[in-house]
Amino acid sequence: MRHLLLAVLLVAMTGCGSDRKPEDQPTTPEKEAPSRALAETATLRGHTDSVRSVSFSPDGTRIASGSVDKIIKLWDAATGEELHTLKRHTSQVYSVSFSPDGKRIASGSHDQTIRLWDVTTGEELHTLRGHTHWVWSVRFSPDGMRLASASYDNTVKVWDATTGHELLTLKGHTRRVQSVKFSSAGRRLASASWDKTIRLWDASTGEELHTLKGHTSIVLSVSFSPDGTRLASASNDNTVKVWDATTG
Repeated sequence: MRHLLLAVLLVAMTGCGSDRKPEDQPTTPEKEAPSRALAETATLRGHTDSVRSVSFSPDGTRIASGSVDKIIKLWDAATGEELHTLKRHTSQVYSVSFSPDGKRIASGSHDQTIRLWDVTTGEELHTLRGHTHWVWSVRFSPDGMRLASASYDNTVKVWDATTGHELLTLKGHTRRVQSVKFSSAGRRLASASWDKTIRLWDASTGEELHTLKGHTSIVLSVSFSPDGTRLASASNDNTVKVWDATTG
């Protein structure tokens, strides 16, 4: 009888583990899938000196590049085919930018000019003269009606992007202006300078709204958030700062 009871107990103890649900069973940790390397899809060759600026068209079908070789090239983004070579600048090209509708390109150069180009034909539409030193940055307004430029002459200029006429000259920076951007609504401009400041401007009147101080070295780039409430700045002091773009 005692042997029978022992046998029953052993069977019961053995069966205890069989009531465990599959999720209760110990599992071997899953190995993370190795990250996939990003593949290079094209190398666009044609420039004969360093390339200083590159920009996609708004629809992603074209790429514009500006170079120290004084040339802007327009490429098919899918095939890498060179579509146009734009030759009118007399010195290196620092900045290229597409208009919001993708029909025009603006370029800023060491030759102190901004040039507007027709994307389809490669024809030069306008030469914008007014800066007294190198032009570092060019950007269209969101509606494509205006163009802003930043220069080594310490100023930002706003131009009529249709006629090429100068509309405003924004003065306040005490050293070269490296970067300029419109807010998403087009009502404000932000500029970044070697004087270690960022300045916010009314894009219609040219009034200076705020001077943002905090970087300890030259400020090289600025960018608005999509809703226009914040501003990011990048500096040679190894930091990025985020600012309240409504109050400064």
